[in-house]
Amino acid sequence: MNYILFDNESWQNFLPLTFTRPISEIRLGILRISEKWNRFLNQEISYMTQDYLSKKYPMKKAGENILINACILPNSDLIEAIQSLSQGQVLVHEGILIAVSVSEDKLDDFDTSLPDYAEKIIFQGELVRIEKAYDIFQLNDKALRDDFELLTKGRQSQIISKTVNVLGGENIFLEEGAKVEFATLNANEGPIYIGKDAEIMEGSLVRGPLAMCEHSALKMGTKVYGATTLGPFCKSGGELSNVVFLGYSNKAHDGFLGNAVIGEWCNIGADTNNSNLKNNYSEVKLWNYKSNRFDKTGLQFCGTIMGDHSKCGINTMLNTGTVIGVSANVYGAGFPRNFIPSFSMGGNHGFQEYRLKAAHEVAQLVMQRRGLEFDKVEEEIMDHVFEITAKYRKSF
Repeated sequence: MNYILFDNESWQNFLPLTFTRPISEIRLGILRISEKWNRFLNQEISYMTQDYLSKKYPMKKAGENILINACILPNSDLIEAIQSLSQGQVLVHEGILIAVSVSEDKLDDFDTSLPDYAEKIIFQGELVRIEKAYDIFQLNDKALRDDFELLTKGRQSQIISKTVNVLGGENIFLEEGAKVEFATLNANEGPIYIGKDAEIMEGSLVRGPLAMCEHSALKMGTKVYGATTLGPFCKSGGELSNVVFLGYSNKAHDGFLGNAVIGEWCNIGADTNNSNLKNNYSEVKLWNYKSNRFDKTGLQFCGTIMGDHSKCGINTMLNTGTVIGVSANVYGAGFPRNFIPSFSMGGNHGFQEYRLKAAHEVAQLVMQRRGLEFDKVEEEIMDHVFEITAKYRKSF
């Protein structure tokens, strides 16, 4: 069977993170959503996403296909129900389309809403799904615990150095090449996963759950509260609380970051801090690209959502519920606005448009440092995002 993860109208709810990726390429817990499905299905999935993303994230077609809602996280019961679907059947849960069996000739006309013609199979088991960008840090605790069990079951951790203060050692797993010395790891409240060639430097204080993907690092004296994820090749220092770094991003110095999601190829300057709680303890509102306004989140704690390739200068202050687009540069004294459009540069003193050519040059440099190429496909995606976000920069 051929499996395809599809983006529905919820794709807009995850902007700016999904300007540059399908929903299924969001990291949640330890793995990306697509990686979770790959492991449960024991085969590679493909994508049904926005046209301008499809060259990087193509769809593989077959005679028989099962389309799966990319917002949903897999589990064993769900896999069994999906694999039992016959052609024309739809798996649903409380009105939510989970999966549908579709022949190749109907793929191009597939509507991501719940089809009326299909035979509906009701899924009675547990269903975990993300609906908004802030669900990424909200659900990271559960996702991290589930991924920890998935990745470590039946395997043996590397030995933890005797210089490390350890609590709950049975909930700590070190992959090959992982290094930890003279740090404190407390896994009593949640697991700690340290990926291949990742490093926790001296003096760091960690309270799980924590996930560190390959080649990530905690700098000396870092303080981490769960549930926090560092994607591959991320470096962080200072204080982190319930933060998800998707990958290839740095916050290498002091400063606080809490209840936040940081995209790829971002850099957060020294002593940058974000607020994750309003002074009056009221509900946080967050910019929503779909509704084109600041919407209520129902959250008291909500920090920053930052799109790919964005940067913050030293001593930047980010207000509660700040959304930063793709390839933005934020700097200067005072609090900038709490919706910062893509390809903008400035701060509290005002913003101007960030030149596309300059964005290309920086992206090429930072990706080269990790042995990756800012190729024509990446350039076309960035150019498209520049065009579709132009309306947000009209006030500059």
